[in-house]
Amino acid sequence: MNKDADTAKRKRRASKKKGLVIVNTGNGKGKTTAALGVLFRAWGRGMNVGVVQFLKSSTARYGEIKAARKLGIDWVVTGDGWTWTSRDLDESAALAQHGWELAQARIASGEYDILILDEFTYPLHFGWLDTDEVIAWLRGHKPPMLHLIITGRYAPQTLIDFADLVTEMVEVKHPYRDQGITAQPGIEF
Repeated sequence: MNKDADTAKRKRRASKKKGLVIVNTGNGKGKTTAALGVLFRAWGRGMNVGVVQFLKSSTARYGEIKAARKLGIDWVVTGDGWTWTSRDLDESAALAQHGWELAQARIASGEYDILILDEFTYPLHFGWLDTDEVIAWLRGHKPPMLHLIITGRYAPQTLIDFADLVTEMVEVKHPYRDQGITAQPGIEF
């Protein structure tokens, strides 16, 4: 066996597995879509998956929610709409706290292989949840093999430092901004 093959073989044997903390952030589109790609891949492999979605209204009927429900995927929506449309930011903050309690129960249950906390960076960014307290709780309660995917703009640096994998989506060109094309079913929702 040559030296490179031997080194590769040792690395494979020495590799460890762990549940990753993945953060999809940035101003570009695709944060939730990328997380859902992982979720559907895992679901296809028989893994137990779920989503706790922050901010979007509990009455939302986006395509991804409809698909998840048809597939029997646990999906909870905990918000009252986007912050820029909220009539009561205190209520939005209370809903985010409630969403975090639901997420904590799912995380601590040990029943999931992959859990998405969609738009979770916003409650951290707005100070509705304390990032250091969230991370301390995760350190003490996240099962070792649970993959946790957190999405949203404005990921706090502390969360980025804590995560195993961070991807920043960068907007290069956007049909609404550049061409006046509105959001379309199946693409944006």
